[in-house]
Amino acid sequence: MPDDRSLQGAQVELTGIGKSFGAARALEAVSLKVARGSVHALVGENGAGKSTLGKILAGVIPPDHGQVLLDGEPVHFHSPREAISRGIVLIAQELILVPALSVAENVFLGTEPRRAGFLLRRALQRRYADIAGSVGFELAGDAPAGSLRIADQQKVEIMRALSRDARLIVMDEPTAALSRPDVARLHEIVRRLAAAGTTVVLVSHFLREVLELADELTILRDGHVVRTARAADETEESMLNAMLGRSLGATFPARRAVPADAPVVLSAGVTAARSGVSLDVRAGEIVGLAGLVGAGRTELARALFRRPRSALSAGVAMIPESRKDQGLLLGRSVTENVSLASLGQFSRLGFVRRRAERRAVGQVLERATVRAPSQAALVAALSGGNQQKVLFARVLLARPRLLIADEPTRGVDVGAKRAIYDLLATLAADGLGVLLISSDMEEILGLAHRVLVMRLGKITAELSGDDLTEAAILGAAFDAAERDAS
Repeated sequence: MPDDRSLQGAQVELTGIGKSFGAARALEAVSLKVARGSVHALVGENGAGKSTLGKILAGVIPPDHGQVLLDGEPVHFHSPREAISRGIVLIAQELILVPALSVAENVFLGTEPRRAGFLLRRALQRRYADIAGSVGFELAGDAPAGSLRIADQQKVEIMRALSRDARLIVMDEPTAALSRPDVARLHEIVRRLAAAGTTVVLVSHFLREVLELADELTILRDGHVVRTARAADETEESMLNAMLGRSLGATFPARRAVPADAPVVLSAGVTAARSGVSLDVRAGEIVGLAGLVGAGRTELARALFRRPRSALSAGVAMIPESRKDQGLLLGRSVTENVSLASLGQFSRLGFVRRRAERRAVGQVLERATVRAPSQAALVAALSGGNQQKVLFARVLLARPRLLIADEPTRGVDVGAKRAIYDLLATLAADGLGVLLISSDMEEILGLAHRVLVMRLGKITAELSGDDLTEAAILGAAFDAAERDAS
């Protein structure tokens, strides 16, 4: 947490900022001020330019045009190290850890206590214990970072930023992978930072979070500033309308009933997540898998899809928890990523019929509402929401009978979320069975026909109809926790 050095938070002003990536313009003539010691949120759809603006502030990328003023002084950062030296730290949306190093070594990466070139491990552990205790994150400092769940990796990134006594912290989707208790803990940390004088720039898709935490907010659309306003003067609806340029309408699509005679597309008894689990999914049914972080949901999904080639041959597709690490080939084109699981459809005598491939990929990209400069564009150049929809286009092309979707809307904005919800509902209406894993309670309640609650690798409750409520889901999870403790 901040000490006397951070009592003077940074004041930042951006004037006329422009940035393009090839033919794609990410920002144009963006100007805004961030007051010293305030929480200033950046909101907008994926592709609106929020993350790009945050990266410019933190020295990750330079602007093509415009100027950044830090405490009234023009600055030109050529690297994150230069920004860090001026007290600006970024918590990036895409996690950047060294898997082979320990949690503590990642937290203090580049600032480790050393003597004569040798790491002082006891001093490192003491420093780690201090910062972990101050934020209430219970992570073993000597655990390999590569062994952590995504939610715990996010905690490491947060502690790393806090360890640098930053005057300005850019937080890009800091709560996207966190459980409710950890989100509440991070919100308290942000409030304490601001109260101590540290400036926070918050990029978030969670509009309720923005209204709770921000003093001011800037709404971006297609790389332009729509407006900057006091958070107290905004509502979720007013922000949505400004972000999208239209009213979004209902959050979730109408839920269609599953026919009584619908066949079972998944009937599995799986040894995973520390115990045996049995479940079934019918054609046209969305089955939600709920539970606390660490309940074993992702382990169950991976056990069902542990042999991808065999699973695909059996009609099972999966959208993994992390599109960056497990889902996409970021250095390859949109076409290559979409057709990856379906090349057999376009191959003859070992050769891929590229014209047929492009035609089929174009059709599913349109159906998945993917916005990309071209099919030849690298997936890495797309916004997070469009990257996620590329995974759905891959599923559409593969035409499976069952889709396992693990946190399918993590890190995407409200517009992309609604598009993904529509896709899931359409796929189910077409007869696809869906196993939906989500930490978003509203998402589970809004989409699922039936919900299975997990705790410590076991299914502890099955809920449907009038029994399917948030209270019932949380009650099942915590009741199980109490039984386990007794």
